[in-house]
Amino acid sequence: MGMNRAADSVRRRRRRRAAAIAVGAASVVLIGTATTVGIALAGGGAAPLPTRTAAAAETPTPTPTPTPLSPAEQLLADSDDPDACAVSFTGEGIDLDPMIQTSGALYHALPIPPRDGLVFAGWYATAEDAAAYAVPQRINGADMVACTDRQQTLHAAWKTPEEVAALDVGVPILMYHQFTTKPEGESGWLRGNFAYIGDFDAHMAYLADNDVYLPTWDELSAFIDGRLFIPKICVIVTDDDGDATWTNLAAPVVEKHKILSTSFVITSAYPGPAPNPYVIQRSHTHDMHTAGANGQGRMVNWTADEIAADMERSVDVLGGVREVMAYPFGHHNETSKEGLRRAGFEMARTVEWGYVRVGADKLALPTVRINYGMGLPDFMAIIN
Repeated sequence: MGMNRAADSVRRRRRRRAAAIAVGAASVVLIGTATTVGIALAGGGAAPLPTRTAAAAETPTPTPTPTPLSPAEQLLADSDDPDACAVSFTGEGIDLDPMIQTSGALYHALPIPPRDGLVFAGWYATAEDAAAYAVPQRINGADMVACTDRQQTLHAAWKTPEEVAALDVGVPILMYHQFTTKPEGESGWLRGNFAYIGDFDAHMAYLADNDVYLPTWDELSAFIDGRLFIPKICVIVTDDDGDATWTNLAAPVVEKHKILSTSFVITSAYPGPAPNPYVIQRSHTHDMHTAGANGQGRMVNWTADEIAADMERSVDVLGGVREVMAYPFGHHNETSKEGLRRAGFEMARTVEWGYVRVGADKLALPTVRINYGMGLPDFMAIIN
């Protein structure tokens, strides 16, 4: 019987060992599957495992690279002028920065570029116009600024010095004084000074209708130096004294026909600002339009320093502009010229008859006086 109990004990231990092994194997299987189905809990349920979702690849939104502004666009961006126009320059031999001009105003200080062995022949609206030297499309300070989308490109033209010399251009500077509405003219010893306004209107209409070139003063200076070609049919229109008849009668005519003109004003009797955009004002001295002790003008009686001081006062009245002046009565000498140099003037117009040519004395520019009775045929002869 003892042997039987011993045998039973061995069998019980074997059954427990087998059960333990079976449970262990089941645990291994359960643990092996728990990663997908859950983990068995003591209460018989299964807790869900945290679900792992693959994170979507996060592609960063690229920051757009701003398109750099062109030099012309940058000028416009920096300008607070709603009428600003960025003017660019192109053509063979041209390397210039753009500049701001104002739409509705005359072009101001357009560049006159140098180039070895060639003479600048102006700015044009298109490359084709530049190649053809098309005078009606040549653009300078006598023209109003007109832009498309606030920008414009001007095209350069060039000529050889030999071509320019062969044309032998002479620039007439016309000198008007006063004006009258009387076809028969005024009476008295100054009768010749008073141009009939009907004749003046015909003169200006001829210039406009025939696209006669109207040089600016900076262009005339470059022309004298041999740096700029000016078309053969050209003219500069000026008036002396700034008389009321100029302001009331003649200035509306130049505005109507869009003709650039210069009024030489005596600034001690300043007539006021220019009456319209086509009239520019330059000095006829401040207070030297008066005879000196010997009957000659103060311009040839005063010292160079006195002349310079008077011209400085005139410059102040005219807002700092110098450039060119007109001698009172045409009187001038070397002292007069020195006084102008000290005041920073480059050019001066006399009353001596003639045309301005390359190499002219800039402080003794000749003129063509327009007297009463000079009708359109006389005027055409001067221009042509």
